[in-house]
Amino acid sequence: MHKVQQVLRFHGACRPFFRRLVYIRRITDQATHTDFEIFGDRLKIFRSVDSFVVYRNSLFLSEPSKTVGFVPTMGALHVGHKSLYDCARTENDILIGSIFVNPTQFGPNEDLDRYPRTPLADCELLAAAGVDAVFMPTPADMYGPHHRTWVVPEGFDHLPEAADRPGHFRGVATVVAQLLNLARPHRSYFGQKDALQCAVLRRVAADLRLPGEIVVRPTVREADGLALSSRNAYLTGPGEREAATVLYKALLAVQEKRESSGTPVVKSAELKHVGMQILKAEPLISSIQYLSIGSKETMEEIEEVGEDGAVVSLAVKLGSVRLIDNIVL
Repeated sequence: MHKVQQVLRFHGACRPFFRRLVYIRRITDQATHTDFEIFGDRLKIFRSVDSFVVYRNSLFLSEPSKTVGFVPTMGALHVGHKSLYDCARTENDILIGSIFVNPTQFGPNEDLDRYPRTPLADCELLAAAGVDAVFMPTPADMYGPHHRTWVVPEGFDHLPEAADRPGHFRGVATVVAQLLNLARPHRSYFGQKDALQCAVLRRVAADLRLPGEIVVRPTVREADGLALSSRNAYLTGPGEREAATVLYKALLAVQEKRESSGTPVVKSAELKHVGMQILKAEPLISSIQYLSIGSKETMEEIEEVGEDGAVVSLAVKLGSVRLIDNIVL
C-alpha cells in the first residue's frame, strides 16, 4: 500500500499575480520535493524538467483514467493559440501547455534574440482557457551540457520551407520529441499555419512511436485574412500590416482558379502563376521565397492537382519580416 503525504507551503508573493508553492509528495519510502508556481486560481507553472516529470507521474497515480491534451508553443500567445487550447479543453480531461522559445530551430541570422516574449500575458491567456498546467523550461534544462542527440527527419530538406531554413526542422523535431516524451499526452495540438512542420511531426511521431495523436487545427485569421502569428508584431513599417494581407489574397486566388477550372485535374503551374501575379503586384514585398503546391500528406511538390487536393504554401519577405501562409485545396 502506498503511503501518500502532501504538504503545501506558501511563501508570499514573489512577483505580481504569482505565488510560490512548494509541493511535497511522498510515495512509499521515496520523497520528491517539487517547486512550482500558481497563477490565478489553478494554473500550475513548472520551470524544470524534474518538477514537470513529477507532476506528470502524479497524474498517472491520481487520475489514471483521464485523458491529457497538450499544446506546445513558443509563447507570445494569441487568439490562434487559444483556439488550440479551446479545442483541446473540449476533447480532454486534463490540459497541459508548454512555452519554450527553442533556440535550436533558429538559424544564425534569424530572430531568436528578438522573438516576442510575453510570459505574464501568456499565463493570463492560459488561465482564461482553463489550462491546468504549463511547462516553461530554460534552454539549459532542455539541452544540458552533454546533449548530443538529435532527431533529423529525412526526406524533407529539399522542400521549399526546409530549404529556406537549414537545420530548422531538426530543432523542431528534437524539441517536440522531448516534449511529447515528457508530457505523454493522449493528443497534441498544432496549427495548420505551419503546414510543413505538421507533416514533419506526423512522420516523426509515427516513426518514433511518440505518445499520443497529432491533431492539426485550421489556421485562425484576422478579419482581413492575415494569418495570426506571433511574428506579426514585427509589421511596424509604413503600410506593412495592410500589405501582409496579400498572402491570403494570393492563396484565395489560387483556390478560386482551382474551383472554377471545371476540370477534375489542373496543372500546378497554372495555379502558381495566378498566385505569383498577385504577390508580384505588391510593392512592399522585398522577396518571394516560394509558392509551392504539394501533397496534403507529405508536402512533396506535385505537378497537378486532382481529386486528392493539395496544400498551397508560400513564404515572402515584407521588408525584413518573413511571413508564411498556406491553404488546403
